[in-house]
Amino acid sequence: MGPGRRRAALRLRGGGSPQLLGLLPGKVSVFQLFFAALLLGFASLLWLQLSCSGEGAPPGRGVPRRPCPPEPQAPPADDPSWGPHRLALLVPFRERFEELLAFVPYMHRFLSKKRIRHHILVLNQVDHFRFNRASLINVGFLESGNDTDYIAMHDVDLLPLNEQLDYSYPEAGPFHVASPELHPLYHYKTYVGGILLLTKQHYEMLSRLGQGQGPSTCFSRFTEVLLCSQVRRPSGITTGYETFQHLHDPAWRKRDQKRIAAQKQEQFKVDREGGLNNVRYRIESRTALSVAGAPCTVLNILLDCDTNETPWCTFG
Repeated sequence: MGPGRRRAALRLRGGGSPQLLGLLPGKVSVFQLFFAALLLGFASLLWLQLSCSGEGAPPGRGVPRRPCPPEPQAPPADDPSWGPHRLALLVPFRERFEELLAFVPYMHRFLSKKRIRHHILVLNQVDHFRFNRASLINVGFLESGNDTDYIAMHDVDLLPLNEQLDYSYPEAGPFHVASPELHPLYHYKTYVGGILLLTKQHYEMLSRLGQGQGPSTCFSRFTEVLLCSQVRRPSGITTGYETFQHLHDPAWRKRDQKRIAAQKQEQFKVDREGGLNNVRYRIESRTALSVAGAPCTVLNILLDCDTNETPWCTFG
């Protein structure tokens, strides 16, 4: 098509509808047509919404009004018919609100679809210290209540995509859901983070051993305790690194990232005193929330820190 024909195709001439010609200029660009269609679509949606809610026409005119579609109801989080066990989903958290808004409703529906009784606990560190995932998990465990009998340590930026992933009661021992063969980022064999399920009895036992009180050097840290206890991992999952969605957070938090002095060497030494039984904290507030219909509880947690033992906790 030549330039003259292309220009002609963008004009509405005498052969068009007289009504339409009365509303449009003699020469209309593709952009103007697109913008007009967009406005018409928006106006139609607005009219449908108003007519659905009963505000589109004055009362008494006899205009039939269709009923509004009901708001989608969130599935239950605790149906006793699903079984005797109940999961405490422990989510260490600080400042990553966009991820949390996606995480809570997604995980609630994922677990409900799998008929897993659950309670989502968002462990929000609100003090001025560096982010301390391990201590937050300990606090979440202590505050999870007697109505749950197993826990999931769960990163807020990791969503399971494969419904075959098992979140049920890990009676046979610790179960690492986000195994290195499936995690989109961490593929080394000793990785046990991301998503880890344990019964409360196992967690208490392994936490004690992880403080360096075990019978061999294998039990020097909680991670090594897990590996030595032959942590189980998923089998039969064929989706590989597409098994999870990793929510990317571009923020760089200097307080939580920079290393000082001999921190790297010191932080991996055996801690024979600190741990589950003497974690120092205060619950500033406990709030029950609903995120897009999904229930959760937010614990605002103030951790304490011994600056003589770990001086890097105050860096900021």
